[in-house]
Amino acid sequence: MAPVLVEARFRDSALLPIREKVLQGRRLSFEDGVALYKTHDLLALGQMANHVREQRHGDAGYFVWNTHINHTNVCVASCDFCAFAALPKSDPRAYTMGLPQIFAQVAELAPSVREVHIVGGLHAELPWSYFTDMMRGIKRVRPDIHVKAFTAVEIFFFHRLYRLSVEKVLTELKEAGLDSMPGGGAEIFAKETRDKIIKGKADAEQWLDVMRTAHRLGIPTNATMLYGHVESVEDRVDHLLRLRALQDETGGFVTYIPLAFQPWEAPAMTGPETTGFDDLKAIAVGRLLLDNFPHIKSYWIMIGARLAQVGLSFGADDLDGTVTEEKIAHDAGANTPQTLTVHELCRLIREAGRRPIERDTVFNVVKEW
Repeated sequence: MAPVLVEARFRDSALLPIREKVLQGRRLSFEDGVALYKTHDLLALGQMANHVREQRHGDAGYFVWNTHINHTNVCVASCDFCAFAALPKSDPRAYTMGLPQIFAQVAELAPSVREVHIVGGLHAELPWSYFTDMMRGIKRVRPDIHVKAFTAVEIFFFHRLYRLSVEKVLTELKEAGLDSMPGGGAEIFAKETRDKIIKGKADAEQWLDVMRTAHRLGIPTNATMLYGHVESVEDRVDHLLRLRALQDETGGFVTYIPLAFQPWEAPAMTGPETTGFDDLKAIAVGRLLLDNFPHIKSYWIMIGARLAQVGLSFGADDLDGTVTEEKIAHDAGANTPQTLTVHELCRLIREAGRRPIERDTVFNVVKEW
């Protein structure tokens, strides 16, 4: 792959010194990240990201057989970008699943489903036992299933609401059955921008500290960035470099997932949807800046299956999975499907020139299709 990158003709001369760093395996700087986001030479950017991707993963294209459960949309936070959250007393959309309903849903899953992904709103009236009993009950119904649950924002909310240390919250959840954590709630770390879009949620340092604690306790996590709203290019690079710095410290992040802002139903934001250039840049720049992250996801739920497929040549090695009844992006107006079959995922991966590989949550290989 290296000769292809060496010989590639770049239209943007600002990328030439970055190419040399990529070829030499040197770490990219803040200024490099800004240049990558600002370039219009998308194919050159993609070639560099694909070079790194193929050095790490060859032609592998990963996916997981998974399902989503969003247990409640009741939320005390009021984030401008969110169309999922509801107020319990005034919003007819408000709901909270009972534990028997959750357990029944898990019990009905096919044996091939390996992961249940659980996130929800910040519900101030649920007892702490609701969450620990949820973990225990899921493991009782399906002892083999991997429970990936609760964002760092949710963990910090539990810490404040139940007056338990972050370490205590995570320890009790882990003992009850929590296996790993998703990366949501990171949004954008830059304080001025974060303050414009988030109200009532953990700030950047609190989010990072929850993840630091989780990693110290042996709980692997993912990481995300929400892009395409009011953030600047510099905000994006700052966000990625803060993730990179924590990964240097802990090594606990498994996957980075760029999340495209869904503007259609956001109550207080009227910006346009992201473009294909935005989405492919988010994947490629993530792969190039996050040199210590094992995996980069092309999240079809947010950007659609077709563009996610292209992302497999722009730095991503993973398409996420089958999913079922994802509510957060779809409540915001996402027009992507609710689920993809394994055969559809395999077709997407094969037609992108990759080998479909079924994985578990932490990327142990289950089966090559």
